[in-house]
Amino acid sequence: MLPAGLDPELLRSFVLIAEGQSVTRAAERVGRTQSAVSMQMRRLEEVLGEPLLRRGPRGLEPTYKGAWLLERARTLLALNEEIITTFRAPPITGQVRLGSPDDYALQWLPGILARFGEAYPGIEVDVLCMSSEELARRLAHGHLDMALLTEGNGTGGEEVWRGPLRWVGPQGSALHKRDPLPLATAHPGCTWRRAALEALGREGRRVRVTYNSSTQSGCFAVALAGLALTISTPTRLPSGLTWLGEAEGLPPLTEMGIMLSTGALPLSAGGAALAEAIRQGFAQAS
Repeated sequence: MLPAGLDPELLRSFVLIAEGQSVTRAAERVGRTQSAVSMQMRRLEEVLGEPLLRRGPRGLEPTYKGAWLLERARTLLALNEEIITTFRAPPITGQVRLGSPDDYALQWLPGILARFGEAYPGIEVDVLCMSSEELARRLAHGHLDMALLTEGNGTGGEEVWRGPLRWVGPQGSALHKRDPLPLATAHPGCTWRRAALEALGREGRRVRVTYNSSTQSGCFAVALAGLALTISTPTRLPSGLTWLGEAEGLPPLTEMGIMLSTGALPLSAGGAALAEAIRQGFAQAS
């Protein structure tokens, strides 16, 4: 970070002298003799080729070039301290229990967990994929440290993403023209299911939920079989499926939020680090 030959200890002594207007006070703060600190100042001036301090009415004060250096030396020393502290900090270890529906896990977690694993190799992350409703129950009973949940499950939390739900169907199919419309969703009470049924109801479309699955992959499998349409947040669809919408006579769906919810107990250091990695991962992908 620092130019070659510019010792942080020289900068530190210079800053202390300039702030305290005295070599003596600077020497006391760094635990060195006055002559040693004076020698450091001479060395710094030799390296930079400019006088940095002059004697004023109240003691030593920076020259014009010294005042320029003082502002930047403070920044460099703070950055130097941050780097040393970060690398000397003891590694964070332990286990973090994370819950996520399978569709969120496949769409968002690979990149997040890859970066997190590189930064915190001592933390074991236990990922449990289930429906938001079941994850919310496990979170409430202390079986998870945190979970990514679809909004509307009564757990609250921090919104990390918001976007529209979309219709999904098999390529080249005319399922969207059927009456009633065949639909594959999660079980009754699912937020996505409720949004789809309400949207179709407002359009006067009849619908028949022909398949129920607690996972997105299960609904995709039914759609791939050509048996029903389903719904999803924007994601990479399996080969054979396509996005559908108003062009196929389907009503627009509401926006849905993804919440990062934590349990009743405070997060461990590892849990807090993972929560921050999740926030950053969603922010970068948005």
